[in-house]
Amino acid sequence: MDESRAVRDADAFLAELDILLQEALARIGEGAKVPPGPQIGVKELLVVALKNEIEASEEAAMWLVGERDPELKLGLARQCGDEAKHYRLIAERLRELGVDLSGHDPLAGGHSPMFRYLKSLETPAERIAAGPFAREALAQVRNEVFAEFCEAKGDQATARLYRDIVGPDEVFHHELGRRMLRRYAVTSEDQDRARRAVARTLQIAEELQEMQRLKQGISSAPGC
Repeated sequence: MDESRAVRDADAFLAELDILLQEALARIGEGAKVPPGPQIGVKELLVVALKNEIEASEEAAMWLVGERDPELKLGLARQCGDEAKHYRLIAERLRELGVDLSGHDPLAGGHSPMFRYLKSLETPAERIAAGPFAREALAQVRNEVFAEFCEAKGDQATARLYRDIVGPDEVFHHELGRRMLRRYAVTSEDQDRARRAVARTLQIAEELQEMQRLKQGISSAPGC
C-alpha cells in the first residue's frame, strides 16, 4: 500500500471511529446528567473516582510492559503516572472535605467489569482503541458533567481540579490514542479489532452507568 493510500485509509477509519464514539458519548453524557440520589454528593462521587483512577493507572502499567515502541511505551507510562497523580489529588481534596481515607482500599470490592475487559485485550490496536482513545474520551465527557455538578453544589475547588488538571491530561491521553491508532490500526484485521474494542468499551460504560444509577443512586460520577 502506498503512503498516500495509507493516510487516506487511516483518516477514513478514524472518522468512522469518531462517529461511533460521539454517538455513544452523547447518550452517556445525557445519562450522566440525571441527578444522583439524595445521599450522593461530591464527596461520595470523589470516592468512586479513586477506584477509577487506580484501575486506569494499572491498565496503562500492564500494557506498557510488553510494548517495544518507545513512543507508545512512554505514552502509556505518562498515562500511568497521570492517573496516579489524579488519585493523589482526589485523595487530598477528600481530606480537605473532611473524609478520612485511613485504611481505604479502592479495590476492596474487586476490579470492575471495564477493567477486566481491558485486561483481556491482546493487541496494541485494540488496547489503544479501548483505552487511550475511547475510555479517555469518555472520561472527558463525564468529568465535564461532574464539574458542572460540583459548581451547582458550590464546590468550585473540585470543579477547578477537574477542569484545570484532570481534564487536560485526559485530552492528552485521547490524542495519544488517536495518534497511535494511525500506526497500529492499519490492516483490516487490526481495524476490525479496534472497532470492536471501541464499541465494547462504550457498551460496558453505558451498562455500568445505568447499573450504578439504579442500584446505588450514583450519577454525574467523574471518569478517569
